[in-house]
Amino acid sequence: MIQTLFGPPPDPGLLDRFKTAVAKTRDDLGEQLDDLVQGRKEIDDDLLDELEMTLIDADIGIRTATEVLDEVRERLDRDQLKDPAELRDYIARHLLEVLQASEPKEHSAVKPPEVILVVGVNGTGKTTTIGKLAHRFSGEGKKVLLCAADTFRAAAAEQLTAWGERTGQPVIKQQQGADPSAVLYDALEAAKARTVDHVIVDTAGRLHNKAGLMAELKKMKRTAERLVPGAPHQVLLVLDAVTGQNGLEQARRFTDTAGVTGLVLAKLDGTAKGGIVVAITRELGLPIRYVGVGERADDLVPFDARTFVRSLFED
Repeated sequence: MIQTLFGPPPDPGLLDRFKTAVAKTRDDLGEQLDDLVQGRKEIDDDLLDELEMTLIDADIGIRTATEVLDEVRERLDRDQLKDPAELRDYIARHLLEVLQASEPKEHSAVKPPEVILVVGVNGTGKTTTIGKLAHRFSGEGKKVLLCAADTFRAAAAEQLTAWGERTGQPVIKQQQGADPSAVLYDALEAAKARTVDHVIVDTAGRLHNKAGLMAELKKMKRTAERLVPGAPHQVLLVLDAVTGQNGLEQARRFTDTAGVTGLVLAKLDGTAKGGIVVAITRELGLPIRYVGVGERADDLVPFDARTFVRSLFED
């Protein structure tokens, strides 16, 4: 029935990678849903209570779980839903609607370079994500320049430089403790001189409650806009999928301060609660742009809502 709902995947290879990444979630969620409806002849209050807890346990979020239950009850009142076996497909359809409501619009810089500011707290996989993004762009034949504007964390520039060497992309950096906006200035001037397609900017792993560091991020945005019209064209927030609901507060603070335009969920392959993808999208109204599905350089893949939901429910 899932194939009937979603049709063939746009990229069968992407479906396989998503299935591997969310295997733990699919097994847990699918098994629990099957157990819930097994032998049931009707949808009663006990079943709905158990269904709500199953969705919350998968980290889909209280808000989304409540919406699902409210709509199920409404359909029951209208005699539009009777068979417990139909719940699985109904839930899949609802999750897809949530994700598609925040899908990003196509965008492009008016004139290269496109400036991508990457933000997130330490430990989320931010710098690694930048390296993987550079690998993806270079594989598409694009010229990329990396900007090491995280001048606070020791070895941050060295880590980014290692990714630059690995992907064959130049890195603009200064000494530790330098003004991040000054590093960004140098990078954007170099990008314009070298006709670069994408400038990917690594920023300090700002704790969301550090007002001074967040102010520095605003300053970087002003510097970018002054040098490149419309910049930054994207502000990507990297979240660690393993942190689950704890990542929501980070996302809210960064969205308020940095004007986040999209999310990157790193380490999706390392969590049993892949439903966080739905919770974050529903709570913030922000699109998931990429997800990390492994450790290799090519394991950062574009997010596709239809393929993702199918991977959660298809055996």
